[in-house]
Amino acid sequence: MSFWELVVVGVVALLVLGPEKLPGAIRTVTGTIRSIREFGHQMKSELSDELRVHELHEKLRQAEEKGLLGLSADEINALAELRQAAADVNNPYGQPVQPATEITPQLPAAIPPASTPPAVAAPVVQPAVAPSSGQPTAQAHEHKTPT
Repeated sequence: MSFWELVVVGVVALLVLGPEKLPGAIRTVTGTIRSIREFGHQMKSELSDELRVHELHEKLRQAEEKGLLGLSADEINALAELRQAAADVNNPYGQPVQPATEITPQLPAAIPPASTPPAVAAPVVQPAVAPSSGQPTAQAHEHKTPT
């Protein structure tokens, strides 16, 4: 729209709606236009994601037909991207994952595993403190005679 077309639309809107309702109508129209644009951007993004998934699926199918031997650079890149996507789906928060050979089966809580690796590298050892005196336990067990 040209400048003069916008002026004509503004004057007509002012005459039809009046000066009290015009600002609210403008806010409503701009909000509607903004939401339509956001919807368009979202649809465009989702469509491009779906096309990329379809492309990767086609590359995977071609690689499987070749028996995963003699793959082109595009097929190798597609397989690497699919592996990364699978890792992201299986571990969405980026926590370190143990390799499959190191994963121990889940045992019931009543049966502790025979030997489990420590969860942290090295625990910090602090001296034991007697609950009542606040002194280290080695001193709390000494028997002192009253003088």
